[in-house]
Amino acid sequence: MVIVGFDPGTAITGYGVLQQEGQGIAVLTFGCITTPANLAAPRRLQRIYEEVCRLLDEYQPDVVVTERLFFNRNETTALSVGRTIGVILLAAAQRGIEWVEYTPLQVKTAVVGYGGAEKKQIQYMVTRLLGLSATPQPDDAADALAVALCHAHSAWAKGLEARGR
Repeated sequence: MVIVGFDPGTAITGYGVLQQEGQGIAVLTFGCITTPANLAAPRRLQRIYEEVCRLLDEYQPDVVVTERLFFNRNETTALSVGRTIGVILLAAAQRGIEWVEYTPLQVKTAVVGYGGAEKKQIQYMVTRLLGLSATPQPDDAADALAVALCHAHSAWAKGLEARGR
């Protein structure tokens, strides 16, 4: 199963592509889609959409995964992130790719084993669990890999449950 995780943002959208076979997980690629601050919002979203489409066409994922939007303070940021999630969902829907979202608590628990984990703990575990030589940079790429890992662990656990183990 190929999983593409996204950490959506207008300025920086992190992505991580994992291949899961049984208990094994391989990193196919990770990185960030960036847009200049001086670009108008519609053009920024267009650029994100085009790059998301390129990734989905290249890696042909089985599922696209994002973290559930949760903002309690900044409505402007929430709206901006929501728009970015929208273009990601559009690209996935146009290709018939399933979309799943996880709460921040689910991601932290799956990756670190503790729902109150700090960002540095998540980055450390992403690096260790995926056998990377260095922590993915910028943080947005590590966050995208974390949400993809969360889905990989969830899918593996559901597979065990379905087999009665």
